[in-house]
Amino acid sequence: MDYIDLNLIEALDALLAENSVTKAAARLHTSAPMSRALARLRRTFDDPLLVRAGRDLVPTPRALELRGEVHAIASRARALFAPSTTADPRTAVRMFDLQVTDMLSTTFIPSLIDDLREQAPGISLRLRPESLEDVPALREGLVDLEIGSIRPGDSEIHSEALVTETLIGAVRPGHPLAKAKNVTPQRFAAADHIVVSRRGRAHGPIDEQLAELGLSRRVVAVVPTFASALFLASETDVVCIAPARLARRMLDTLGLRTFPVPVELPAVTVGMAWHPRNHHDRTHQLLRERTRHIMAAAAEGVSR
Repeated sequence: MDYIDLNLIEALDALLAENSVTKAAARLHTSAPMSRALARLRRTFDDPLLVRAGRDLVPTPRALELRGEVHAIASRARALFAPSTTADPRTAVRMFDLQVTDMLSTTFIPSLIDDLREQAPGISLRLRPESLEDVPALREGLVDLEIGSIRPGDSEIHSEALVTETLIGAVRPGHPLAKAKNVTPQRFAAADHIVVSRRGRAHGPIDEQLAELGLSRRVVAVVPTFASALFLASETDVVCIAPARLARRMLDTLGLRTFPVPVELPAVTVGMAWHPRNHHDRTHQLLRERTRHIMAAAAEGVSR
């Protein structure tokens, strides 16, 4: 038989359980003629299955032989389409691959690890390099969750903004700008700068703003990560730009002094992105919920 109507399994299960065409229809909440289904089943099995005995129907030996197996198959089919009853994600054992900016690796990830140790101790995190291409990595399953500055990309990718950050300048205590009461655009442009760019770009929004004032700055180094930029700023007289709240722990650890950037800069939005394959996964939903919670707490300066 090349084609099997699986609806007949459900009908046969009801008929063999009720020994009644009317009751079987009521059991399945259907208005379709159950007698028609019974006729098809009789042709399929080449057996009457249910026969008249007075006012009732009684199963044939073949029907009794089928009853247990048909019920088991029907039950498994119903379970297949039932809402997920997987274990509580808080008890799941799972490894997630995250792509996280280096700044968040040193500031946000420790808090997330501590939180997951309490909320879902079976979840482990594996941080993947930022060199992976964002959208293909999510699409191909190399990364389960990306956290950082999410650039507009493939429309199939889900994304969510987490916090909006203000950028500030950071210098070591001995830098001439460290004790300045008012860092003017002129003094800011006159200082040597270090720029963070994964793509090696030395020119950016700051240079455009300075150009409108007839100013330019000297970039002495371009580095791929905030961590290396802040470390260099703590060791030599260069200005580094960093997010005000999310970088606070590293700024304090390195003893850097901060000041408002004296030009108009767009706010930086930190978000997370994931592929639709994980959207309804309960354990992934928990990871996103804890990420959302910890990021909000970090932005507010709340201790973990």
